[in-house]
Amino acid sequence: MAKILSLANQKGGVGKTTTAINLSAALAREGKRVLLVDADPQANASSGLGVEIRELEQTIYECLVNHIDPHDAVIATSVENLDLIPSHIDLVGAEIEMLNLDNREHLMKNILNSLRSEYDYILIDCSPSLGLITVNALTASDAVIIPVQCEFFALEGIAKLLSTIKIIKQNLNPSLQIEGFLLTMYDNRLRLSAQVYEEVKKHFGELVFDTVIPRNVRLSEAPSHGLCVLDYDASSKGAQCYINLAKEILKR
Repeated sequence: MAKILSLANQKGGVGKTTTAINLSAALAREGKRVLLVDADPQANASSGLGVEIRELEQTIYECLVNHIDPHDAVIATSVENLDLIPSHIDLVGAEIEMLNLDNREHLMKNILNSLRSEYDYILIDCSPSLGLITVNALTASDAVIIPVQCEFFALEGIAKLLSTIKIIKQNLNPSLQIEGFLLTMYDNRLRLSAQVYEEVKKHFGELVFDTVIPRNVRLSEAPSHGLCVLDYDASSKGAQCYINLAKEILKR
């Protein structure tokens, strides 16, 4: 049975999609069967894995709104052991369309439960918001990974996200856990990066991953080639860090 992990932070530009793509690929490289669910209307996780979004007929949108069989939306990626349920810009309107549906907070959970026995890990790339689709993702998840950018306002949005997680635990998903806080875009030339790391570590202790994701040119370039960084440049520092993160998660 798959462990379901959401990657969530309502603050944009924190490396959430980069982590979704490359952690999924790294877990697949470790021999795990992995499904990545792109639950962001921007569909960057889909295009970042080389999917031509305009040609798609079945996406997570059709699963949520039209109740199609999720198996029909699953596509294989170029990474062995890694499948994808892609997203589409139509997902922008899904939250309004879902408002009148029964059990609307549990739609994603029902979708993923039908796939759970086929994978070891299911990762959900959430949109940078705390709307109904992100609530669906957290309700469906066993745990959440929170990427935190090493910058001055890093901790600003975390309180709101933690409050949302608390509400979901109380009302929708009592077993939801925080898998960990992942420091991203770390620049060892800047004292600020070290200060943010220390601050997050002071607040959240053992919940902070040992692995830190650096600023890395190869990480930034890989999506434009439709590749995960492990296929784009396996020797890069970014690739090695995501391999380390996957191993850290497997140990937990």
